Order: sequence, then C-alpha cells, then structure tokens
Amino acid sequence: MTQSDRLIFGPGSRRPANGFVASILWLGGLVATLVAMAVGAVLAVFTAAAVAVIALFAAVLVFFAGLAMGARRKVTVRARRTDDVIEARKVDGAWVAYGWERTGR
Repeated sequence: MTQSDRLIFGPGSRRPANGFVASILWLGGLVATLVAMAVGAVLAVFTAAAVAVIALFAAVLVFFAGLAMGARRKVTVRARRTDDVIEARKVDGAWVAYGWERTGR
C-alpha cells in the first residue's frame, strides 16, 4: 500500500458499524434490494405486454397483407382472344351482331 492509499483507505476513512447502526444499515439494504426487485418485475411485465401488443399488430398486418396478395392474384387482366371478335352491322337503324354466341346455352 502506498502513502496515498493509506491516506485514502486509512483507519479513519470508514467507521465500523456496530450494534444498532449495523442492523439499521442491514435493514435499509434489504428494503432497497426488495424495492429494486419489485421495480424490475414491474418493468419486466410492462416490457412483456409491449412485446405482446407489437406481435399482435404484426400478426394482423401480415394477415391483411396476405388477404391483399390473395385478392391481387385472383384479379387478373384477361387478354382478348382473337376468336372473341364479333362483327356488327347497322340494319334499319339497329345494330345487328354476327358471330356472337353465349357460352353455356
């Protein structure tokens, strides 16, 4: 131990805690420990609840994105085929279509 250490950590730097003072300090440390543990438990519960809410919102978002993607796949632009072309002529002021038949008749 150097001379400066003896001045800092010498016999007068710390008072011994004897008897009644020691028990009060011990109880104070116990109470501080219990309060710290309670605060930590409450913060852990709040953190877990926040994670659960975020997970719920993420699940709802993924669900709606899946619905949107499914709807997007079902709605397709159908290209016109060349055999669907019909011919129409005006006869006596009315249009008459040729080459058109309904499917399923």
